[in-house]
Amino acid sequence: MATCGEVLVTLLENYGVKLVFGIPGVHTVELYRGLAASSLRHITPRHEQGAGFMADGYARVTGSPGVCFIITGPGMTNIATAMAQAYADSIPMLVISSVNARHQLGSGNGCLHELPSQRNLTAGFTAFSHTLMTPDELPQILARAFAVFELTRPRPVHIEIPLDVITAPAGHLLLARAARLSRPAASGSAIAQAVARLLQARRPLILAGGGAVDAGSDLQRLAEHLQAPIALTINAKGIIGPDHPLLIGSSQSTAATRALVREADVVLAIGTELGETDYDTVFDGGFAIPGELIRIDIDAQQLARNFRATIAIVADAGQAASALLAAVAAAPYEPATDWGAPRAAQVRSAIAAGYDAATRAQKRLLEAVRQALPDVIIAGDSTQPVYAGNLVYDATTPRSWFNSSTGYGTLGYGLPAAIGAKLGAAKRAVVCLIGDGGLQFTLPELASAVEAQVPVIVLLWNNAGYGEIKRYMTERAITPVGVDIYTPDFMMLARGFGCVGERIGSMNALLEQLPRAAGRSVPTVLEIDEQTWIEAQGGL
Repeated sequence: MATCGEVLVTLLENYGVKLVFGIPGVHTVELYRGLAASSLRHITPRHEQGAGFMADGYARVTGSPGVCFIITGPGMTNIATAMAQAYADSIPMLVISSVNARHQLGSGNGCLHELPSQRNLTAGFTAFSHTLMTPDELPQILARAFAVFELTRPRPVHIEIPLDVITAPAGHLLLARAARLSRPAASGSAIAQAVARLLQARRPLILAGGGAVDAGSDLQRLAEHLQAPIALTINAKGIIGPDHPLLIGSSQSTAATRALVREADVVLAIGTELGETDYDTVFDGGFAIPGELIRIDIDAQQLARNFRATIAIVADAGQAASALLAAVAAAPYEPATDWGAPRAAQVRSAIAAGYDAATRAQKRLLEAVRQALPDVIIAGDSTQPVYAGNLVYDATTPRSWFNSSTGYGTLGYGLPAAIGAKLGAAKRAVVCLIGDGGLQFTLPELASAVEAQVPVIVLLWNNAGYGEIKRYMTERAITPVGVDIYTPDFMMLARGFGCVGERIGSMNALLEQLPRAAGRSVPTVLEIDEQTWIEAQGGL
């Protein structure tokens, strides 16, 4: 008779899961009993936080949930940060953990890996957490998890299985079928109200977020028909091509874009929480929407947060964008000649004129990456060229630029997220853009990348410390403390892990090394000294 752990593997296969990230332990070995004979590939990180970040990167690129097998206690506390980052950015992640046997739960008897309550631990960064008290619950709970991923705002789900339940007979559940669900659609009356407002607008504007990442084609055509400038959040980059005349980028915190938003008489915000890390990165409360606001979101609660909507529509962004386009395209509309593309061009010019020397140097770095690797995916950490890229870089396709500087804002995300992204998009070059401080958080994941034969490219921006925080302290007249950290020899470390390591001192060297790195079977670490690069690009 198959055990609950073995049946779990089969049911995950039925849901289309292809990868599992995890570190086996004495409390999870029974989850692995059926893994070797399955179609699932197992990736072993060097830390459970790495497992979570890998699952996150995989999910962002594929749109499918990243799945983790995690041990009781320390495994759960280790992965908590990664789950919180995924929660903040609405990333689907399924974390399946063990927990002590049912008769030991909450006992406080000092059992191995015991916590008072793992579910309480994860309550703040999961869509839900469930303890599987009998094997018969498994199909229903998995169906509930995938309903979260497919029908609502996707966020991490935690399922914990007591040790005695993992080994319990469950062969009768092998016939359970994966539920297939349809995403919610907007009502016809709500779409009609929104269309009426948009067709009356003389200065329409579109704000699109990561929730609209799969609605790009219809959103672009809608923007073109209305001649509405369109701004994208960090996670929405690539929805509109970088050369489109209506694109104003991810510049919502700049004075020029804020002025444009204030001029708009109707704003369509779709799949965006209108949150601080996309709309107010200068933290001055200066972003405002004085015109009418139409909000479309799959999360009903989000429609009531941050900005009050004139019309609020609960719907899948793709379905709603398609319905809006069909109705707007069928009606007569004469866009204003002084709005649309001409006004978007003015905004882009004003923003570009404000770039300082460091931003221009980092922009050239990103342009070189795309020139050398046109179909590149860039997974970033919290580091200066990522902050610059959030403003100056426009991805060519969706799901090609993402990082941990938005939402939760953790360090160390970039490397394991890039590994997960490469596993999800094996034929594309994947670059991890990370600083020397952030890389030291998850540096051992280079070993897991070598082991799994995942040839990510680590573009290491080295300023010998926590440069962004040091600048922040200095600007506030705080004597820098704790930011000038010891910097190891990353080239020696890279080679010790089995990677290729190269120091990059010029644009030509970068353009030469990137294609070479993309063709290797092992990771490559390309180290760039911040001061040398900026001086080579014209200095400060």
